[in-house]
Amino acid sequence: MNSKDISIENMSFADWPMVKEIFLEGVTTGNATFEDDSPEWEEWDSSHIKECRYVARNGNKILGWAALTPLSDRCIYAGVAEISVYVAKESQGIGIGKKLLSSLINGSEQIGIWTLQAGVFAENIASIVIHKKLGFREIGYREKLGKMSYGPFKGKWRDVVLFERRSRITGVD
Repeated sequence: MNSKDISIENMSFADWPMVKEIFLEGVTTGNATFEDDSPEWEEWDSSHIKECRYVARNGNKILGWAALTPLSDRCIYAGVAEISVYVAKESQGIGIGKKLLSSLINGSEQIGIWTLQAGVFAENIASIVIHKKLGFREIGYREKLGKMSYGPFKGKWRDVVLFERRSRITGVD
């Protein structure tokens, strides 16, 4: 597959079944989230910023997705969000994650988000590299943040690398 054949589009409700499938694939790897199952659409929809939800598409097939979650309801944090980027296993390694994360950066700045945050499992080297290439800086390391309850890391404590990206466009005054 050529990366030119991949479009980044706004996510819709109709995309949810494939988005959920990719999320569950990430759950299965044990290297994407502490979650052990996917939420239902209503819960997911209410917890993510509507203007910053994207899918990577090749024809009718969704290859990955990205979205933002507000850090807090407190007004002081109105411009801070946490990112989620998931790429289907069969589509990894061809630049989809970078395209999705770039779209989140651009979209977030258009709606006034000044800081993006990410927590990445220390073993997820590909994700760490992409974050650094796109201007995220490592701000910390949370040792043994949580113990996995499923998958290949079941029963193991996981370390999480913390990243942030401060906009050079939004919130700079």
